[in-house]
Amino acid sequence: MWDWIASAAAGERVGQAATRVLEVLGQEPRFASYASAAALAERAGVNAATVVRTAQLLGFTGWPELRLELRSRYLASLSAGEVLAEHAEAAGESGDLVHAAISADQANLGMLATTVDATAVRAIAAAMHAAGTTVALGSGAFAAPGVQLAHVAAIMGYAAVSRQGGGTSLINDLRRLGGGDCLVVCDLWRLPREIATAGRLAAERGATVAVLTDRRDSSLARNAAHVVVVPSEGVSLYPALAATMSVVHAILAELARLGGQRALESVAETERLWEQAELF
Repeated sequence: MWDWIASAAAGERVGQAATRVLEVLGQEPRFASYASAAALAERAGVNAATVVRTAQLLGFTGWPELRLELRSRYLASLSAGEVLAEHAEAAGESGDLVHAAISADQANLGMLATTVDATAVRAIAAAMHAAGTTVALGSGAFAAPGVQLAHVAAIMGYAAVSRQGGGTSLINDLRRLGGGDCLVVCDLWRLPREIATAGRLAAERGATVAVLTDRRDSSLARNAAHVVVVPSEGVSLYPALAATMSVVHAILAELARLGGQRALESVAETERLWEQAELF
């Protein structure tokens, strides 16, 4: 955590009060990752306004956005078993994981509502609308947002496909991407090397790269035209997808608006084909 904090603060004039805040962030990442601005201020011996100013010094809009980044980074540093232990300790003795999971999703959506970069979401939709081809990419469980994005976009008439994982099939998809095309990548918790490579190769070939991630400086962001940061903390072993799926929902809504009558006609034609094929 120290390396990231030092990098984020590099080149900035950091006063004594802000330095105390940064020391707490670096020395107590677990505490800082869930503390309120007031609690962090008390620990650092400063006021809450100093915490907000320090967050802005690091390039964030305020403490909630910085805390989201800290939490994602802290959890990404843990193994799956350690993440489970972290959540078990936080859950206490209630053991009601059903309601805990729902509450976690509600909290993530609430955080998303206050931190989402709506301009970036609209820009991703615009890039997909203008693209000749869109590839939606993710690995394992985190391929799910891309599956929905590509499937519904295709129903609206867009040339969109989803890809899970890498290998030669991914290279074939990347080979077809060029200027005017789009790659949308979902990057949560840990980033597989081949997904990172795909982002770099797509950008080198002139495609627009868009990233949905729970870390603002995901290595994919270096080659991305558009980055949307989402909260992803769950209650068990792995990240939750509710906030990411909400962003996908928003992208698809924008695509429908941009597609206008053409999108409506494509949906109608698809439904006619469903009926002819007696799918439902």
